[in-house]
Amino acid sequence: MRSDQVRFAAVTEPVDPDVEFADARRRGELRRSHYGVLAMVAAGGAIGAGARYGAALLWPTAAGSFPWTTLGVNASGCLVIGILLVALTEVWTAPAWVRPFFATGVLGGYTTFSTYCLEIERLVAADRPEAALGYLAATLLAALVAVAAGARTTRRLLVGKTARRA
Repeated sequence: MRSDQVRFAAVTEPVDPDVEFADARRRGELRRSHYGVLAMVAAGGAIGAGARYGAALLWPTAAGSFPWTTLGVNASGCLVIGILLVALTEVWTAPAWVRPFFATGVLGGYTTFSTYCLEIERLVAADRPEAALGYLAATLLAALVAVAAGARTTRRLLVGKTARRA
């Protein structure tokens, strides 16, 4: 068979009814639901970014010094996201807007990859490449440990209690 004669078999996998585009009513519903989610993410992001800005005002980082504030913000945000997502996915049933608002919006706005990268660049520009590399690694390690600790602790405290009650 020549390459221009290749035929593709129809996909027989099930389709999520929330993303079925054949029905015009579903397309409109999907469009409307996305605007609500976007609004929740934006509102949460404004709150989270405001909290991060507040932390930077409370604990400013001098030019060329180690950015402890951003490290603390990112680690604490990861701890909270570990707690929140276990609570929302394994313990409680929450309205559909809660995860986008808190996890993506508030915590996405609170934790900051852009500032993290900018501070690495500033440390390198201040001729402190060792500090920049240390900050890069410390943030990654702190974030991973924090999210795992938050998830594990929440699972141990909340999931264990709900399983014992049932």
